[in-house]
Amino acid sequence: MLVKEGSVSAVSASPAVGGRSPSDPVRALQHALYRAAKADPGRRFHSLRDKVFRGDVLWRAWVEVRRNDGAAGIDRTTLAMVEEYGVDRLLDEIAAELREGRYRPSAARRVFIPKPGSSERRSLSIPTVRHRVVQAAAKIVLEPIFEADMVDCSFGFQPRRSAHDALQVLIDECWRGRRWVVETDIANCGCGITLLLGLMWWLEQAVGWGGNPYS
Repeated sequence: MLVKEGSVSAVSASPAVGGRSPSDPVRALQHALYRAAKADPGRRFHSLRDKVFRGDVLWRAWVEVRRNDGAAGIDRTTLAMVEEYGVDRLLDEIAAELREGRYRPSAARRVFIPKPGSSERRSLSIPTVRHRVVQAAAKIVLEPIFEADMVDCSFGFQPRRSAHDALQVLIDECWRGRRWVVETDIANCGCGITLLLGLMWWLEQAVGWGGNPYS
């Protein structure tokens, strides 16, 4: 069966666009989740775990991981090694572990890369290939739920939106006569335990993990 690749965007998932359900079952799932979240902003989603280990979702996740390429994780397993081992075989193993609550992520491999325009280096964590697949599968399921809450001026890490789109907004506003741009940044964003706890609390308002998200 042929399926379209890629995640669904807020625009393409909108109930107002087209009025038809997509033929791709993964996109159909994303459309359903997006529409449910859009219709009821206060809804807390449950029973999403079985969507993550669906065979078509895991295969789509593998396609995204393979397309992004990337280095091996702490287990030194490369994408080529996975293909030699058997992609279907690996995905079946991951699905079984997720289904039975046995899945546990491996530690990430920590490397340091130069910071552009600085002598400092920043840390980069590289997950194993199998965990990147699980992450991608979880993203496929969760993204439409949280994307329904995004505002039109949000561009970061959204499907089919990029920094170029944000730049175009600045250009358009400049032509409309606006002359001030305010830029802010959070130092070491993601490194603070308070921020991480706050993020987990925010996630749990929309998604009921029921404890360990992998069990």
